[in-house]
Amino acid sequence: MAGKQERQRKLARERYERRLAREAERQEKARKTAKIVGSSVAIVVVAAVVVVGVLTLGKPGRSAAAKSLTTPSASTTPSAPPSATPSATAQAVVEPAKHCVYTPHPPAARHIGVPPATPDWRATYQATIKTNRGNIVIDLLNSKATCTVNSFVYLAEHGFYNKTPCPRLVTSGIFVLQCGDPTGTGSGGPGYEFNDENLTGATYPADTLAMANAGPNTNGSQFFLVYKNTPLPPSYTPFGKITGGMNVLLDLAKAGIKPPLNPAGGGRPKDAVTIESISIQKT
Repeated sequence: MAGKQERQRKLARERYERRLAREAERQEKARKTAKIVGSSVAIVVVAAVVVVGVLTLGKPGRSAAAKSLTTPSASTTPSAPPSATPSATAQAVVEPAKHCVYTPHPPAARHIGVPPATPDWRATYQATIKTNRGNIVIDLLNSKATCTVNSFVYLAEHGFYNKTPCPRLVTSGIFVLQCGDPTGTGSGGPGYEFNDENLTGATYPADTLAMANAGPNTNGSQFFLVYKNTPLPPSYTPFGKITGGMNVLLDLAKAGIKPPLNPAGGGRPKDAVTIESISIQKT
């Protein structure tokens, strides 16, 4: 009898040890799975933070993906920096363009019509933005962004930009002053849209003038001025180079921003900026 009980205790102990071994194996597998899942989640979170950290330059009144610029969607959002992201492959024209298409997109913040479809692609243009803080001089890139320059020149010469505020200044992440909306809300435009240009290899160093948008091929009247090298995807048409008055932008940036803050980044300049007029010199 004693021998039988001993065998039973031995069998029970072996069964118990096998259960322990199986449980230990199960727990080890669970730990490995949790570690893999945790690493994957961490990667996704980091990627999301990086994406959200890029400010957009777009139009707040419209659906805009970072683009741009969370920080340019230069706003009709760069609100624009500050907006789906236009790509260089979306460009359909070879510059300088000989024909431009401007598609109606009401409402217009100011009714001044539509630019001519035939641009003066041989011309050289220089723009002087006269603000209450000082003048900013820009050489327009007519040979690289012909239809964009054609629109900008038309709007400037017809007084579209006269007495308009620059409602968005971004001083972190991207470094831009956004202007071009007579309503001052970041959602106004000229009543038409046109396609992107000059995006292949586009970068946004200090001294860049570029278009704000709300996604691919949604350019209107809003633009942004870059006062410090800014990391943005090639999604915003560069169409000018600042050659004078950079001190105006740097002084504004030094003064900073004030509420209300823009969801896409930045806020209103503490030193309010108004474009009094934009004059164009053509040669």
